[in-house]
Amino acid sequence: MAEVSGLRSRNHFEPNCKSRVVDEGLSGVEDVPIFRHKSKPPLAKPEDLDDELLPRTMASNSGKNASLTPSPDEGIHEEEAVIEEEKARPIQIVLANEDEHSFELDAAALEKILLQDHVKDLNVVVVSVAGAFRKGKSFLLDFMLRYMHNQSEPWIGGDDEPLTGFTWRGGCERETTGIQIWSEVFVVDKPDGSKVAVLLVDTQGAFDSQSTIKDCATVFALSTMTSSVQVYNLSQNIQEDDLQHLQLFTEYGRLAMEEIYLKPFQSLMFLIRDWSYPYEHDYGLEGGNTFLERRLQVKQNQHEELQNVRKHIHSCFSNIGCFLLPHPGLKVATNPYFDGRLRDIDGDFKRELAKLVPLLLAPDRLVEKEIGGNKVTCRDLLEYFKAYIKIYQGEELPHPKSMLQATAEANNLTAVAGAKDMYSKSMEQVCGGDKPYIAPADLERCHGEFREHSVRYFRSVKKMGGEEFCQRYQNQLESELDEAFTNFSKHNDGKNIFYAARTPATLFAVMFVTYVVSGVTGFIGLSTLAVLANLVMGVALLSLCAWAYVKYSGEFREVGTMIDLVAETLWEQVLKPLSEHYMEDNVRQTVVNSIKASLTEQGSQHTKLKTH
Repeated sequence: MAEVSGLRSRNHFEPNCKSRVVDEGLSGVEDVPIFRHKSKPPLAKPEDLDDELLPRTMASNSGKNASLTPSPDEGIHEEEAVIEEEKARPIQIVLANEDEHSFELDAAALEKILLQDHVKDLNVVVVSVAGAFRKGKSFLLDFMLRYMHNQSEPWIGGDDEPLTGFTWRGGCERETTGIQIWSEVFVVDKPDGSKVAVLLVDTQGAFDSQSTIKDCATVFALSTMTSSVQVYNLSQNIQEDDLQHLQLFTEYGRLAMEEIYLKPFQSLMFLIRDWSYPYEHDYGLEGGNTFLERRLQVKQNQHEELQNVRKHIHSCFSNIGCFLLPHPGLKVATNPYFDGRLRDIDGDFKRELAKLVPLLLAPDRLVEKEIGGNKVTCRDLLEYFKAYIKIYQGEELPHPKSMLQATAEANNLTAVAGAKDMYSKSMEQVCGGDKPYIAPADLERCHGEFREHSVRYFRSVKKMGGEEFCQRYQNQLESELDEAFTNFSKHNDGKNIFYAARTPATLFAVMFVTYVVSGVTGFIGLSTLAVLANLVMGVALLSLCAWAYVKYSGEFREVGTMIDLVAETLWEQVLKPLSEHYMEDNVRQTVVNSIKASLTEQGSQHTKLKTH
């Protein structure tokens, strides 16, 4: 039976629900540093930001200049407004190291934002926008800033008002790196009378020419783990690779969490920008949810891989929604001097944008951050950031890979396993469990032949990744084959009765030698040496008894291994060299005697011939 996602029934982005989502506006639009509106004060002023976040012009705007204005009170208010505008800006809290492809947390900057006295103990709402680079994420966040600074009608601004806030720009090169947070924490009164702190988060675009899959996964996972609403910014449609990347990134985030909950993440909003099919699904939330329900539906006739992707996404997020946003117009996409003025943006886009932003940021729709079912404060969020970044800086987690690299690795590992299995079967036929002992030289010759056949088989298998990539796995195969040969050699040596009897024979030899030495030294009056020899003989006897018990019972195997090691050392370092030396002397003497005998015999025969 086909499974249906049921997005409508559980979607918190619906108007009668308590949460909402944002989407990203313009295609091909990025970010540009800008100042904020002077007409309306912000919802909350971060007075406690340190001097580092304050521009240096603050000192010059002191009481000295106040006397120059006609109205002192008016001058002071204007001065405070200017200072407030200048000090609020995007602050990079997760720094990207492009050379080492790693990330580090600017804890000091994050503390200055989250530990302000008026927000540190408030429950936090974190709205993050993530997705591919050059898709207008920062552009969208600037409209969110407009809404947060002016929630009265019309909040969207005037036609000739430039868009300011997070840096954005047009073009094809990335603008944002790492993770940025707007330095001003907005304090909002909810309808139930509680106050919450709202954070707006911008992320590095994925899949640019300077980021690895691991970089993209780390940024997306961090933003998803720390946000209450994650806006997944896509262009034109939801393609299967978009879902696969979402599956990879969310799983990378779930791995980093110490405890896995039924739904590890909260709210996900698919924001489809430049939607070109309003005749199939209308712009906005309703059309988007209908479209998303079809996209994420699990069907009986689907391939298992496609089903798993959809099931995984449903299992990761408590709420999922979708918003369809039209194209902002050619002036936005093609004008290099576009600065965000509404007069250059198409009317359809402005109408849908006016619905989207309140859907996410209206006081009655704010989604408070929860982890493990507990509300998170600004102070708590700081600690979670510190904990999560440490995990991604370590080596505990597997490194995400591109589909080509993952497929090439699996392909090569399969070839390695096949070649190794071929080698093992061939060696088993030569020196397997029921095969008799084979001479070490013959075994090594067989190893060389089988090793060559296995490597040849590995190279004959069609593999992905290229010659250099495959060479690493060939080296791995050769190393594993040599290690397997070492094990086969030990197994073969165990079948040699003399090898098996080496330990008791060595111990008997030690006992015999020490017995003779004890007798001789005792006879000539060297009692100390005699006692020492007897002691060594006793130790050898006890070792022999212990070794026999271990072999019989199978207990205390470590003791047996130690006795074997000592006996082998004595054999290799003492007895074997002595025996070889003795054998060489005997052979040499035998050869000399044979030559002498031969010469003597020849001389006697020659003498007899002369006599006759």
